[in-house]
Amino acid sequence: MTSTTAPPATPGRTPTRRLPGDLLVLGVEVALLAVAVLVGALLNARNAGLHADAAPVYATWRPHLGWGSPAALLVAVAVVGWEARWARTARWGLLLISAWLAAVAWTLSLALVDGWTEGLTRRLTAQAEYLHEVPGVTDIPAMLSGFTDRILDFQPAAWSTHTAGHPPGALLIFVWLDRVGLGGGAAAGLACVLVGATVAVSVPVTLRALGAADAARAVIPFLVLLPGAVWVGASADGIFAAVVAAGLALLAVRGRAVAALGGVLLGFALHLSYGFLLVGLLALAVLALRRTRRWGALLAACAGVAAVTGVFVAAGFHWWVGYHLVVERYYQGWAADRPYGYWVWANLAALLLSAGPVLGPALRRALVAAWRLGITPAVGRWRTSRRLVGLAAVRTAGPTVLLPLAAALAVLGADLSGLSKAEVERIWLPFTVWLLVATAWLPVGSRRWWLAGQAATALAVNHLLWTVS
Repeated sequence: MTSTTAPPATPGRTPTRRLPGDLLVLGVEVALLAVAVLVGALLNARNAGLHADAAPVYATWRPHLGWGSPAALLVAVAVVGWEARWARTARWGLLLISAWLAAVAWTLSLALVDGWTEGLTRRLTAQAEYLHEVPGVTDIPAMLSGFTDRILDFQPAAWSTHTAGHPPGALLIFVWLDRVGLGGGAAAGLACVLVGATVAVSVPVTLRALGAADAARAVIPFLVLLPGAVWVGASADGIFAAVVAAGLALLAVRGRAVAALGGVLLGFALHLSYGFLLVGLLALAVLALRRTRRWGALLAACAGVAAVTGVFVAAGFHWWVGYHLVVERYYQGWAADRPYGYWVWANLAALLLSAGPVLGPALRRALVAAWRLGITPAVGRWRTSRRLVGLAAVRTAGPTVLLPLAAALAVLGADLSGLSKAEVERIWLPFTVWLLVATAWLPVGSRRWWLAGQAATALAVNHLLWTVS
């Protein structure tokens, strides 16, 4: 197919002469992070109630090394050195397998910097975590029907912090693992690593299904070396990100039955975190970008979401009731102390550590591309308003512009809500991986340097801080 656009309108082919713009954005990122760390330290010195010793990250300062350190460095060198070229030339199926394996190696090695016990097996066994509640769930239907009765704090049967703060689907995952003989911290931690790493497959599958095959290959190395992998292993939010990404991938591929299955996964995701109502923005973007049968896919997906919701309602759990009680529980804890005036902007600094320094420059390039192409949705087609471009170019660019922008809007909504004060480096992982789709706009020649920056960020965070899931 031919296009009337010049090469700069294509992801990955933007000219390198825009590097000063990237460096300017990078400077803003560094300044934001430095100010967030400095102000956080001053507020902590004044006992301002941040409840985050290494603000803006929920962690403590503890420089350390572990036997995962050389493994993480080796994975980083391998991906930076060869993954970008491999992503451009490998067969698609083999590429996806290698991407998942590399993401597992990266995530697991980062976790093992803290050691097998502290870095993996004990992460999910603390009193605040889901595994604390698993032994007490002897009757799943009874647990579901009485779930909302135990959300509020300061009562004898109150759920642990993470269990109370999420719908029952999150607890169910670990209960099911226990039921099939995979109970305990080690199995739960490994499940977070193995499942969480699938985002390196689901996101590119989505892009390829939406017609952005080159972009799908381009983003894989950035998904593999995700700095947020520090929190994927081991945190339930890694599983949450994987469920959301898989659901969106199924919405993107052809077939109403597949779209219905995607709706089922997204419906279950809605029962993993109340904040995943914002995933609807990403789902609508995916459906709008589908080339055929958008309305049919939408109806099938809605049916899938409704089916899952109906099962939970029939079991006695009502999402909306749980949400209102969670807001009340939220302000029974540290959220009542944490100052909104700090976290509303410092959250973005924490996001930078999870998404990596490439985030700002990549989003800048995506925004420039959106302005140049003037992409706006129209009924059954794409319309361009600023310049005449070929339909093939718009379809290729659309996913790499609209998906990051949808994710950015979701993050902005979560941030302004006041219900995400701190710990967003892990909580926003399901949106972070879609923000990185914008890396497809980076020039090919600069990607290796940005990948090195991503790896350095993760290694610095994991070796300087003792992170908490």
